[in-house]
Amino acid sequence: MPSSTAQDQKQSLGHRLRERLSRFRNRSRSPLNDARNNPDSLVANQSSVSQNALSPSSLSLGQTPNARQASRPFDNDAAQAQLDNSSAVSVYQGSTLEQDSPVNRSTPTYDIVIVSSDMWSAAYREAVDSLGKDINVTILKGENVAHLFAQLEELDQEATKESAFRKGVKYLHSLQVPLEKFKLALDLASPLSNIEPTAATVFGVVRSVTAIAISFSTADYEFAKQIGEMLKQISYIDDCDTLGRKSDSTDIHKALVLVYRNLLEFYNAAFEVLTKKGAKLVMEMILENGKLPKIVEGFLKHAEDLHKLVQKATWEIVEDMKLMLYDQEISRWLGSGKMTRQSQYHAYLQDLRDDQPCEFLLADAKFLSWYAASDSQQLVILGDLGHGKTVLMAFLVDELRRRNEHQLPQPKMCYHYCQDDETGHAICIFSVLILSLLEQLSGLKKTFFDWYKQAAAFGNFEPATSIKKLEEFLVMAFETLDRPLYILIDGLDECDRASQKTIIKSLKIWSQKTPRLKIILSSRPQEEILDQLSEMPKIDIASNAVRDNLIVEKTVETRLSHLSKDAKAMIVETLSRLAQGSAIWTKMIVELIEVRGIKSLNPMRTFLENMPQPGQLSELYDSILSRRTSNDVENQKLAMTALQILAIARRQLSIVEFAWAVALGAAGKEVTTIAALERTVDHQRVLSLIQPFIARVDFRNLKKRQIRLVHQSVKEFIVKKLGDGLDQAGTTRTDQADNDWCIQRLEAMILEICIKYLLLEDFNHIELFSQTQRAIDELPQEVDLFNDNDGPNDFTVLCSWEVWEENMIRYDPTERGFGEFFVYASAYWLDHLGAVVVWPLPDLQKIGLLCQAHSLRMDNWTKQHVRPDCVLKARFSFESSLYDPLSITLLYGSQAILQSMLDNSDFGQDMYLPDTSMRAADQVLQWGDVSRLRVLFLNSKIGYQLRNLDFFELVMKRWCHSRQKWDTSQNWDAVFDLVNEITDVLVREHWGNELLCSAARKGCMSMVKKLMEMARQKSELRIELLRGDQRKLRHRSSGKPMQQPIGEAVLGNQVEVVKYLLAQDAMKEHLEYNDAELENVLYLASQHCNPIMFQLLLPHFKKGARHSDYQRDTALIRIITSPAVPKDRYESARLLLESEIDPPDHDEDEQHEPLRLAVRLGDLDMCGLLINVGKMDPLSAMKYDEQGRAILKEETDENEYVRSDILHLLRKQLANNRSPRLART
Repeated sequence: MPSSTAQDQKQSLGHRLRERLSRFRNRSRSPLNDARNNPDSLVANQSSVSQNALSPSSLSLGQTPNARQASRPFDNDAAQAQLDNSSAVSVYQGSTLEQDSPVNRSTPTYDIVIVSSDMWSAAYREAVDSLGKDINVTILKGENVAHLFAQLEELDQEATKESAFRKGVKYLHSLQVPLEKFKLALDLASPLSNIEPTAATVFGVVRSVTAIAISFSTADYEFAKQIGEMLKQISYIDDCDTLGRKSDSTDIHKALVLVYRNLLEFYNAAFEVLTKKGAKLVMEMILENGKLPKIVEGFLKHAEDLHKLVQKATWEIVEDMKLMLYDQEISRWLGSGKMTRQSQYHAYLQDLRDDQPCEFLLADAKFLSWYAASDSQQLVILGDLGHGKTVLMAFLVDELRRRNEHQLPQPKMCYHYCQDDETGHAICIFSVLILSLLEQLSGLKKTFFDWYKQAAAFGNFEPATSIKKLEEFLVMAFETLDRPLYILIDGLDECDRASQKTIIKSLKIWSQKTPRLKIILSSRPQEEILDQLSEMPKIDIASNAVRDNLIVEKTVETRLSHLSKDAKAMIVETLSRLAQGSAIWTKMIVELIEVRGIKSLNPMRTFLENMPQPGQLSELYDSILSRRTSNDVENQKLAMTALQILAIARRQLSIVEFAWAVALGAAGKEVTTIAALERTVDHQRVLSLIQPFIARVDFRNLKKRQIRLVHQSVKEFIVKKLGDGLDQAGTTRTDQADNDWCIQRLEAMILEICIKYLLLEDFNHIELFSQTQRAIDELPQEVDLFNDNDGPNDFTVLCSWEVWEENMIRYDPTERGFGEFFVYASAYWLDHLGAVVVWPLPDLQKIGLLCQAHSLRMDNWTKQHVRPDCVLKARFSFESSLYDPLSITLLYGSQAILQSMLDNSDFGQDMYLPDTSMRAADQVLQWGDVSRLRVLFLNSKIGYQLRNLDFFELVMKRWCHSRQKWDTSQNWDAVFDLVNEITDVLVREHWGNELLCSAARKGCMSMVKKLMEMARQKSELRIELLRGDQRKLRHRSSGKPMQQPIGEAVLGNQVEVVKYLLAQDAMKEHLEYNDAELENVLYLASQHCNPIMFQLLLPHFKKGARHSDYQRDTALIRIITSPAVPKDRYESARLLLESEIDPPDHDEDEQHEPLRLAVRLGDLDMCGLLINVGKMDPLSAMKYDEQGRAILKEETDENEYVRSDILHLLRKQLANNRSPRLART
């Protein structure tokens, strides 16, 4: 028999075990709850089992139901289960069996029979069913058994003065059987007849068997020892409540059935002995037939089996308790909330995500290689701010989980989302990785627990706060892991610099020491991170229109499903076009639509056309900017300067170009040279401050034009932030006015930087091109020596400048010491000059120095301006010698800057060209907006230089050139209207007629009409326009005499002008005007031989056809000799001939006869026309030879090949005329 010490230890553990289980039932079973218990104490005491506590099965039957419930502290779940599982309750009233019953005699006793589904009742019923007819029904019903127990109480009492039960108790005590320490089903101090001897329930049979066994124990020494062991092992039945029932173990149930069967067999055998043999012969019968000892022996065997199963279940619960205690301690050390937060954020991403836009990643070659590799691998996903990296990582987490589900061994996965808080610290990341690993591999919990305690024992009292210690454990855990492991960390750029370095370094170490470790990182493409991840393969998440559309459709369908189909389609189309890869912008715009509750189409269209910046997005950008600048004033100033430059720049900038611009924007007045500026440039600092706001940058190519804002919303944020000062100043502008004002401030800022750069001293001392480059510039570009194509090599709109200049010779201004920002400043400062329309306007003195006439500085930046991509061949002409500050400002500056210059400048300074206003006007007429000339023309200080005939001649000259190029973009009427401002000047200075004649000759109908309309209103002007007395004395530069307006229009072949003037009564007298060479309008018309012109003139001036000039040529002679197109000559001649022209007003000599002239020139068709239409005599061109034959008067080289045809024509005409002379021939 075991010693009392061992038994005490077992009883002690059983008692404590039940107490702990009771406490744990009232706690959450989450492995992440905090705890303070030490599992080692449980391990140390697990061999000490206490058996003192009574279960419901060992309650005294004399107790009331309430007493039963009060005897043991049931938890709520257990109590509810007991009530729920009860299938039937029978209550009956009866009298007590004993006078000294502890129950009050006046109080009726109720015995409750519960037919329940608990473990004891279920096993007991199965045991009863298994015995069948072998058990006496009497004991199950309790009939006459009460009298039997009364006999057992009196057994041998007369001889010994002591009942058999008490005698048995003493006998067992003498054998050192510690009955008091056993968990018995009855009170040893109570009389045995106090028992209700029914076996209808578990309670009854256990108590009855206990009483009988103790009473029979005096029969024999060996039998008494069996009885003692049996009583001890009956207590295992109670443990089934704590262990078997809660563990829901079928093996414990089966063992319990066998134990109950043995008890029932024992009860049944004892009943038969007591009833059949009589109480006096009981002891002898027990030993004689040996049935009870055999039953006890079987019970001991089955009870021992039950004990082993209970012990096994005990160990399982102990292990569960240890794990719970491990979880509580680990949660306290590492912080359970960290893992919970990660899980919650992942669930949020799952709800937000649409898998279809993410699936492209699975087909990427780099991902496929990463996934298929059998060794350790790393992969980096790069994307700009808001491009959906985090959603992609959440997709990969779920996708890899799905793929891992049916693999053996099953890979494990740890993931972490870094954000702009403690989750971006290395200590948090390592803690989450450990928590995730321990949750998946529970066997590591004890390892971590022991490691933690050991680390604490060596002086590191909080190992969970040490990055080095946590990394040490992860290395140890990974080295022992014999299965694939995935680690996914999102948002590496959200970590602080120290954490970034620590994490990347650790990941590389883990990859070297863990053969099957696969890592995926996501980050924005920061230079420092890319340098550390240079060896890892990378996937760039670029903007994709199809992917944008899928994201927008998913977001709209999720958040705006209540809108109409047309409204949703409008939103999807607009946002897909503007998303540019920014999923976060898409999400926030949709949320803003939802918040505002816009539903109708027209309000929705208005909203989409003028989308405001979402407040949440502005707050996000502001938060990022604060973190990037560390709230340092200098950093904030530098970052805002950089962002403002990008917000307003005309093109993408290179890294060095951008850094030089930012440096100059932040520099003081002391920076006056390239060398001084270069010392202040720090491109790495600038890019680090604003990296989240710019698109992906290739840091390997510092001169590649690539820096731009990541999204239009960033520009809106910058503009809004610049306008915050307006609100503080109490201004009352509208939102649009505020936005426009902020844009103007940005334009003024970058213009100031460009001007400041171009005014550096170096550019007025160094030429942009070397002598060699100037020589190369004179050579033809893009010459193919092996191609016979001699076509033009000029730029056309069918290709871009970049394509056209692709293979041309280039140069680098930095090689001449011009710095990195010279190209942009030269090429685009004029654009910014034209954009600044409000205060602060640029310094006029600086503009004057920059555009000083004939300066080297001017020559340098103009040469660069026409070569924005540094190709030696200029894109267009820009001769610096033709320009000065006024012409540059008039051509490119805003109206406000131009007005300021006109009002405040001294145009007599050396920086201006002589006759500066006329030169400026000429450049504007060729290249600029001609309507801007009005400001210059009306200016009181300098406008007088343009109020003359030369200016209007220049205007009409440039107008003609523009018309020849079919350029309809200019508003020329705005320039012609200027003549309305100088009516008195036209009259006073007598150049009105000259202006009208010039306009008529050039076909400038607008000017002609304006002058004629003005003349109707002012008689003085009418007289000036019609005067002609001095015209004959004036000659053109070619030496030809001047004509009147109609004649000038005819000379210029301006049909519409002639038509208009002929309709003016005042102009009819000019039809008969003859110039100094006696040429009239028909003579002038014969120069072009325009039939339409003759159709207009002949009805008004028939007599002019017979008029001859000072050379005695008529208009017909001029037509015959004209170099015009033959078709036009013939038609013009026909019109003259059909107008019934009279004979010339003087005798024609033979040289001026039209037919003879046509024959001499060999013009067969003209000869026919003169004969058939003009009825001219053929003999004027013929003579008779010696034989009397009619022949041509003149045989010339011109008529050599058509002589016979002409002669035949003339002879035929003579025959028709029946000429006598011809008849003689």
